[in-house]
Amino acid sequence: MNRKRQVAISVSAALLSGLLVYAVYQLQLRHIRMEETVEVVVPRQFVPEGTILERSMLTTASIPRGAVSQDMFRRTEEAEGLQASAPLGTGEPILSWKVGRFPLLPRTGEATFQIPKEYVKSVSNGLRAGDWAVVYVSSEAGESRRLYPEPVLVAAVKTAANTEIENPNRSSLQSMADGDRERMYASRRDANGTIDAVNLNLTEAQWLELDSACKDGGAKVVIAFEASAMDYEGRGEES
Repeated sequence: MNRKRQVAISVSAALLSGLLVYAVYQLQLRHIRMEETVEVVVPRQFVPEGTILERSMLTTASIPRGAVSQDMFRRTEEAEGLQASAPLGTGEPILSWKVGRFPLLPRTGEATFQIPKEYVKSVSNGLRAGDWAVVYVSSEAGESRRLYPEPVLVAAVKTAANTEIENPNRSSLQSMADGDRERMYASRRDANGTIDAVNLNLTEAQWLELDSACKDGGAKVVIAFEASAMDYEGRGEES
């Protein structure tokens, strides 16, 4: 009996010893993994809110694997072209909630201007926030003309009650973010009001040009839909 007990004790001790060694191994392995570094995308310099991220602004930095989260970018091309919706610090990992794919904020050098009603002759019915619009001047005294060579970004389209014109159940911007083109255009058909005011993102020079053309009452602007953000992005990829 004593011999069997000694064998059982020896086997149990060996098993416990093996389990202890395995546990220590797992702890060491976990510690090593935590000390491993991963490359994530960071700005080379401070990036103000509203800036469109360009590749030259971005680089990668190594951070401990344990500090990496799912909303960080691992490749610079993933963040290129996005707009900063919050300031980004130098060398700070870029988080997905701090950038947007279809921006509404004015870019560097721009501001958001609400176009006075008395300046507006007509607005495309399907115009929505995030779209790109072409601005024309319709003059009683002279020839009508295109005001800017390039389209401008629509920051907001409001009703008389100062609410954004959108489908209350599913915005076209959300559908664009999800890549759902069909639902995006369906949202436009189910909009909740009539356009009363349009906000455009313009540079100072663009606003002064528009104001100079319309302030005497002899000309008004026509704001025409040119492309949605999704369509505009697709054209850029094709070109």
